[in-house]
Amino acid sequence: MRNALITGATGGIGSSLIQKFHENGYTICATGTNNEKLIALQEKYQERLKIIRCDLSDSTQIRELVDKSNKFYGSTNILVNNAGITKDNLFIKMKDDQWDEVISINLNANFLLTKLIIKDMIKARWGRIINISSDAARIGNSGQANYVASKSAVEGMSKTIANEVATRGITVNCVAPGFINTEILDSVDEKRLNAMKEKIPMARVGNANDVASAVFFLSSEESSYITGQVLHVNGGLTM
Repeated sequence: MRNALITGATGGIGSSLIQKFHENGYTICATGTNNEKLIALQEKYQERLKIIRCDLSDSTQIRELVDKSNKFYGSTNILVNNAGITKDNLFIKMKDDQWDEVISINLNANFLLTKLIIKDMIKARWGRIINISSDAARIGNSGQANYVASKSAVEGMSKTIANEVATRGITVNCVAPGFINTEILDSVDEKRLNAMKEKIPMARVGNANDVASAVFFLSSEESSYITGQVLHVNGGLTM
């Protein structure tokens, strides 16, 4: 059975990812920074799951994450770079630290973690890397220059890595969610939420399992001839 490392494990999508992989028998290393939620995950999944707290803005902790995961299950076969943050502001008002923090977590950590893990995938001549992007990378959301830049860069980086390792049995793809019913939408007022739904051809927001199912497919043998792609999970919001 394959081993999967999932970042951003304590969010809505992260929790669904863990459930999807765990119920299908995978061994999982899950990481995040919310101690309370990490403990709850460990209590829920007592077998085939190791929780590793990691601040992805710290390169030393990323290296320790890889070491700890390797000690737990040998090596990572499937990497899901799901962790991400937002620090929204209009571009002209955006502070340097708002830019730097988002790029650090959403792009730089993705680069380093992938670089450290892909070496074992190359040796094994098998691997799956799925990076969580966003429809924002296509739309260019107002007030999210930092976030859009980070996700656009992840998509470009993913295509390049996919090209470089395509003959090694490794696929690299992105999943780009649209409006997904996670805790982020809890702060959106009903009027605005209804306006958002009107833009979606399916007339509803998605749920975290919609995203998890897409990621799980891209981690499988059934997706072995798919690489360097961005799969949009958005109810038709962008086509």
